[in-house]
Amino acid sequence: MFDNVSKYDVAAYIWPAYTGDEPRTRMFWPEGMGEWQSVKNAVKKFPEHDWPRRPLWGYVNEADPYVMEMQINAAADHGVNVFIYDWYWYDRRPFLENCLNDGYLKAKNNRRVKFYLMWANHNVNNLWDIRLSSEDNLIWDAAVDRQEFERIANRIIEKYFTQPSYYKLEGKPVFMIYDTENLMKGLGGADATRSALDWFRNQAIKADFPGIHLQMTMRGERNFDYSGIDGDALATTSEVIDLLGYDSMTHYQFCHFVNIDRDYNEIMDDVYKEWERIERTYKIPYFPHISIGWDNNPRFQEFRPGIVKNNTPKNLKKAFLKAKDFVDDHPNQPPLITVNSWNEWTETSYLLPDDLYGYGYLEAVREIFR
Repeated sequence: MFDNVSKYDVAAYIWPAYTGDEPRTRMFWPEGMGEWQSVKNAVKKFPEHDWPRRPLWGYVNEADPYVMEMQINAAADHGVNVFIYDWYWYDRRPFLENCLNDGYLKAKNNRRVKFYLMWANHNVNNLWDIRLSSEDNLIWDAAVDRQEFERIANRIIEKYFTQPSYYKLEGKPVFMIYDTENLMKGLGGADATRSALDWFRNQAIKADFPGIHLQMTMRGERNFDYSGIDGDALATTSEVIDLLGYDSMTHYQFCHFVNIDRDYNEIMDDVYKEWERIERTYKIPYFPHISIGWDNNPRFQEFRPGIVKNNTPKNLKKAFLKAKDFVDDHPNQPPLITVNSWNEWTETSYLLPDDLYGYGYLEAVREIFR
């Protein structure tokens, strides 16, 4: 049984880097507190800049189950009832699993907020290390071959899909893939990727699930390398969705498909148009997405242009209402809404309480969805 049964599933992404418990994070954040280091040391880049900001709860270790019990209660009490954990695999092993494994999964109240995984299978450069973030040097390549894919898939089924609080649609565990292009590159093109995903579904069926609900992270309309190798044969987003058999799509961040360097209300006008375009263009369900904001200056020493303006809790409330209306207008699909994010502090897109708006963003969620 789950508490707080809601008409809507409000799912917030979690960036699991706010812990020092993962040894490999020390190369990026040597102070030993994960990316809290960049939040703590952030500075104002121009007179009107609304950084630095401070978390009301302090620089807590999100791999601590007692910390996560607090966060789970705050989420559930305000209408956030699903967490989407960014999940990583580099150099043949997992990365940044501590917050999920030791924090959320060991929290005694995790029944209040379900979770699912988004495989954040993007390459890693110097972005997370503020000393080097302006340099584009490849550290980890996230593309994997079939053998490695099978290791990953079996581990996910055994370790996560079997959790009582794993989020499912029609009994199928939801699994989101961030970078379809990189997946196809590693596996050797569209046909090989479809074969791997079909195998993944069959493995889930062998584990007594009815299958897997595969979710695509959507960006703007684009072309994909069909072969995954030479780029000679291209496939559209629609064709790739059909070829790979995705079941649904949503977005991860507004910055992936609209100009975010302007007023939030102007951004939302283009977001609504994109929702309409997606509905006209694609056959599979789209789950509406809301981003809180964007400003990644805390990750850089120099000023970085591209900052969302006027993203107040009042304006976020209007955006959440539009997402609710979208769900209400699509009664034949699950009532899922994705939000960026629970805790993307260094991208300035988070619901957690801070010293600028307090609990304002969480209250905006509660007023619409609770």
